[in-house]
Amino acid sequence: MIRVGLLGAGRIGRIHGGNVAGSGKARLVAVADAVPEAAQALAQQFGAKTADVDAIVGATDIDAVLICSPTDTHADLIEASVKAGKAVFCEKPVDLSSARIRDCLAIVEACGKPLMIGFNRRFDPSFAEAERRIRAGEIGAVEMVTILSRDPSPPPPSYVARSGGLFRDMMIHDLDMARFLLGEEPVEVHAVGACLVDPGIGEAGDVDTAAVLLKTVSGKIAQISNSRRATYGYDQRFEVHGSKGMVRAQNVPLTTVEIATEAGFRTDPALPFFLERYAQAYRAEFAHFLDAVETGRSPSPSGQDGLKAQLLADAATEAHRTGRPVRLGG
Repeated sequence: MIRVGLLGAGRIGRIHGGNVAGSGKARLVAVADAVPEAAQALAQQFGAKTADVDAIVGATDIDAVLICSPTDTHADLIEASVKAGKAVFCEKPVDLSSARIRDCLAIVEACGKPLMIGFNRRFDPSFAEAERRIRAGEIGAVEMVTILSRDPSPPPPSYVARSGGLFRDMMIHDLDMARFLLGEEPVEVHAVGACLVDPGIGEAGDVDTAAVLLKTVSGKIAQISNSRRATYGYDQRFEVHGSKGMVRAQNVPLTTVEIATEAGFRTDPALPFFLERYAQAYRAEFAHFLDAVETGRSPSPSGQDGLKAQLLADAATEAHRTGRPVRLGG
């Protein structure tokens, strides 16, 4: 039984806490949070204790830590945890600075402990199956990837101001998915953005509507569109076009019920947000992490995957700022 400490008892921490308890292979030992009441509530729910962060990181009866705390704490907590001999799962991103990520990953490598980054969409059953079929050659050589990602409503401007911007906060998931589906590293990034949803987001210095174009060294192209507004639910789709055909993954509706009348066909909206849409993905993601801890295999997405997605987000931010494409090392 793998003994787990949870750092952060907010929305995503509660998801991971439940998945630890339901895994059958792990036990939640301790929970830490800056809000003691949140830590206490989650610990009581799953039979764990509360402790401060340093105590969890240094505990000899904890094998692995899950980092679900604010972004600006991630790199420091990763370093402290691997130095203490812990396996680490960390929600994205490692840090908003690519230079800081590189420094952190050097310490992880020196310590030789597993680090997995929480790009949960890779573990969505439909997305994972599509990628498997791509790698199996069912659509031939990949030529073009199209990813659409739209949130049901925008976050408050106060969140936007400390998020790192749409490209680093929201689109980073899609940039990782583009790498996952392309099977080849992008070397050229174009970006455009606008503020069409909430003027407060523009006043906070960010955009709420954006599109990015990626190109790999062999000429494969990925198109990503993001919006902070979708009136019909949480919009998560992609299509991959290849030399022999096409594969796509669609939205997941509240139900599969369809009503047909003289007015036409009517279905339920897409699931409301990421907690519902990716519930299965979060469970599969944690199962993969446990397997890596048990077997000693390197988990994926790795710290390097986190760095590469961050570099693409940085390039997209710069391309939008300057209006010029950004080249990356191929």
